Amino acid sequence: MARKFARLRRGSVPDSPDASVVPTDGMCLSVFLVFRPTEAPEKVLFGKIEPSASWYDLSALGPDRVGRLLNLWLLPASQLLLLEGPDVAARRVAQEQLGIELRELPAPRVFSETSARPGTEGRDPHWDLHFVYDLPWPAGRALRAPAWKDLQLLDVVRTSRKEIGRGHADVLDLVGLIAAP
Repeated sequence: MARKFARLRRGSVPDSPDASVVPTDGMCLSVFLVFRPTEAPEKVLFGKIEPSASWYDLSALGPDRVGRLLNLWLLPASQLLLLEGPDVAARRVAQEQLGIELRELPAPRVFSETSARPGTEGRDPHWDLHFVYDLPWPAGRALRAPAWKDLQLLDVVRTSRKEIGRGHADVLDLVGLIAAP
């Protein structure tokens, strides 16, 4: 069965005076896994995507987006599947993207952001809801997974924001790990 990601667009407005609609430019519900080694909390797990992996199924990335992100560092992340809860999504991302089974999960930090994307001037902004999980990187675990051509624990203070793709530096800024530019 094909996956339906929670990338919602405005549809018909329900016939109700207190109804709300999805913003014109849509909204995304996403989960981000911020893995950090206990002994070096300034480092965060990032990967460069393996283009032959099924990134549409892993994270709603089509071929064009995969091409644009090939040489940028990304956090293990995904939009939620339609009707999927954040904890289930976090476990799915850990399993599918890293081969890790997450038994215990901390409560996520939740952030809401809006942004006007280029070409959408005059429309409702895009709305993002982020569920961010701060997790310990398992000691001694190899930095390898089939979905990634490269996995590294990067010192986020020493990594240029230009090297980090898809707004993932902004997510680290939200949780207080790097300062906004």
